[in-house]
Formats: sequence, C-alpha cells, structure tokens
Amino acid sequence: MDFLILAFALAAANLYFKKKEQRERIIFLGQQLGQFQIEKLMQTLAEGYLRALGENDPDRRDQVWRYLDTAEIQFCEQFNRFSEQVQKLGEADTRISKFPLGFAYAEKLLRKQTFDLRKAIAIHAAGISQAVNNPGQRSPKDKAFVLSAELFLVQHTCHWFCNSKNVASARLMARHKVSYKQVLDSIGADTRAAYGGLTGS
Repeated sequence: MDFLILAFALAAANLYFKKKEQRERIIFLGQQLGQFQIEKLMQTLAEGYLRALGENDPDRRDQVWRYLDTAEIQFCEQFNRFSEQVQKLGEADTRISKFPLGFAYAEKLLRKQTFDLRKAIAIHAAGISQAVNNPGQRSPKDKAFVLSAELFLVQHTCHWFCNSKNVASARLMARHKVSYKQVLDSIGADTRAAYGGLTGS
C-alpha cells in the first residue's frame, strides 16, 4: 500500500512539473517563431500541394506550381533566418530528451540522453534548402513530396522539444495521417542521415 501511494505521488509530481516545463517551452519556442511567418508559409505550402496534386487541368496545375515556387523560396529564406537566430540561444535552453516518454527536467538530469534543438534546426534548414534550391533534380510533384516530409519533420521536432517524442509522433499521425517512420523514409537522404545521427532515430 505504501508503495502504491509513493508511486502515485511520484507520478503526480512528474505530471505537474512536466506540464509546467511544457508551458515554459511552448512560450520559449513561440517567442522564436513569432518573429517569422514560418507557420503561415507551411500552411500555404501544405494546402497548395494538395490543390496542385488534385488539379486536373494542366495549365491551372502549372500555375499553382509556379505560385508555390515563390512560397517555397520565401519559406526557405524565413527558415534559414530562424535557424540563424536559434543558433544564438544558450545550450541550457535547447536540450531535448531522447526518451520516448516525457519526464520532468530529464534534459537537465540526464544530459547524455539528450540532443540539441539548435543542431536539429540547422539540419532542417539544410534539408529544406536542398529541396527548394535543386528544382532540376525532381519534378514539382516529387519536390512537393520531399519538402512536405521535411516540413512534417520540423513540426515533429518542435513538438518533441515542447513535449516528448511519443507525443510528437502521435500528433504527426493525428494531423497528417503519416507515421514518424514514414516521414524519415521520405525526407532527403542527407537530412535522414544527419537527423538520425543526432537523435538516434
């Protein structure tokens, strides 16, 4: 009985402090993202890709792809600036726990089992730049597929930073109907190798 009471107390304490930490991290990341139009541009691209892929008229489809070219360049520029800003943050504020479940202050107590948000964002920036700036290597449809995966992985990293890996993966499935593994299989090879090396995924 005493063991159950202790276990319940520890679980309740972890939940309380983890929720507090999550709120702090959401505010912290929101302050960084709030200076850019990254989320708006991500939505524009996601909706635009669906429209282009569902368009039967070739001329109208090409018109949508041309519009998305501009949006992709804007997004790439914005994300690169965001990455530059993130690199200036202190390491103590940018650690992410590799544990699938969320434990309060795991980033501070178990630093060997963490990775750095700054490095993850730099990897994302490189992957997005590669997808956007090498249009001749892929058809518009293939580029949209790869870049969508890169965007989904950015969202996963942000949710992982604010919550946990399992929560991030669940939100990815709920929002986009794709698994974390599917996203990793769909991003560019360079991003996959660098991100896997950083996170252990």
